[in-house]
Amino acid sequence: MTVTQSIPAQASRTGWWVRLLAGLFMAVLACVMLLTNVNLFAGLTALIALFAAREWHRLVRSPAMRARAEQQPIHVQTIVTAAAIGLAILALMEGLVLLGFVLLAVGAAAAFLLARRRDDNPLWHAAGVLYIGVPALALVALRDIPPQGAMIVLGLFLIVWATDTGALVFGKLIGGRKLAPRLSPGKTWAGTIGGSITAAMVFGLYIAFFGFSVFAAMGFAFLFSFTAHGGDLLESWVKRRFGVKDAGALIPGHGGVLDRVDSTFAASVALALLVFGAGFNPMFGGHA
Repeated sequence: MTVTQSIPAQASRTGWWVRLLAGLFMAVLACVMLLTNVNLFAGLTALIALFAAREWHRLVRSPAMRARAEQQPIHVQTIVTAAAIGLAILALMEGLVLLGFVLLAVGAAAAFLLARRRDDNPLWHAAGVLYIGVPALALVALRDIPPQGAMIVLGLFLIVWATDTGALVFGKLIGGRKLAPRLSPGKTWAGTIGGSITAAMVFGLYIAFFGFSVFAAMGFAFLFSFTAHGGDLLESWVKRRFGVKDAGALIPGHGGVLDRVDSTFAASVALALLVFGAGFNPMFGGHA
């Protein structure tokens, strides 16, 4: 009995190490690409969009199409979505912002028509182009802001990563009342608030490094972290809608790409609206 009981515990510890190492690798890769130059970051964003599109179109397929999809490593809808997003990013890099959104709209229309021909949830497939494409454009646009774009996106990443990590830690340590049991049974109010507090502390330290307005930054990060929580819940709702636990299995210990970028998707769009729509300075001081 002792031996058999120790196996799940050992597997759990191994899972935590795998999750930690995979998370560190992804964070380092993202930071290196982000801080090197905008072209590399745009390329990484397009690559992530490709994997995310593959997972999305598999996730939202009808049961009949899902069985057939298991025999296909990549589907035409994935290619259409990835191409639309890649071209939209190229247009954005050339300063053609409106064309970028037009390309996303064309991609969504193409995904809709392809899915309708197969009676395969066309609205969901079309929505995926925008769900992935708009955040991709937002991230590249924020990175392209001279001269502090890289620091802005890094701050965004820190808020999202701190929110997710803090929510996991506080949720495990404290537990308690569930936040949205029908959408995500594992999320608690303690984890949610703990994640937001963690985000405020981490982002405050980040802004303090530059000598900018720390307390204003902490207040912003606490409130802004709820967009990350919202993005996580949104994807949880979609997965529950289609009876899927994880969007994929590409990342060891984390699930799929969509499972890791759902919070970033929501936060990037929200920050882009604040920066480009309201002239907000997310560095809370001069240029980084």
